[in-house]
Amino acid sequence: QVRLVESGGGLEQPGNSLRLSCAVSGRTVTDSVMAWFRQAPGKERDFVATINWKVGITYYADSVKGRFTISRDNAKNTLYLRMNSLKPEDTAIYYCAAARGRYGSLVTVNDYDYWGQGTQVTVSS
Repeated sequence: QVRLVESGGGLEQPGNSLRLSCAVSGRTVTDSVMAWFRQAPGKERDFVATINWKVGITYYADSVKGRFTISRDNAKNTLYLRMNSLKPEDTAIYYCAAARGRYGSLVTVNDYDYWGQGTQVTVSS
């Protein structure tokens, strides 16, 4: 079993930055693909970014490319999402997810086995 706990969400003005964290515990995720998804009110859960934990290869949704950066810290067993140049349309609940024993750029909800509880990000002036 893998446990994922997100933190770092909050209220920010457009143009500002936030860094989300996802603490990973339980079974190892070194053989996993990790990702961030987000879900706005009344909408489906959408892919944001993914990273192969072992080799660090990343992939982003077009809507966040160049603004968001996904990374991981092996020593701290933590996944991050650095969000720059925030826009009101980035407002959503952000979830981290893990797909153990998988490789590649996995972009659909059904690809992932484990999910955190989510953290709210609100971008508003």
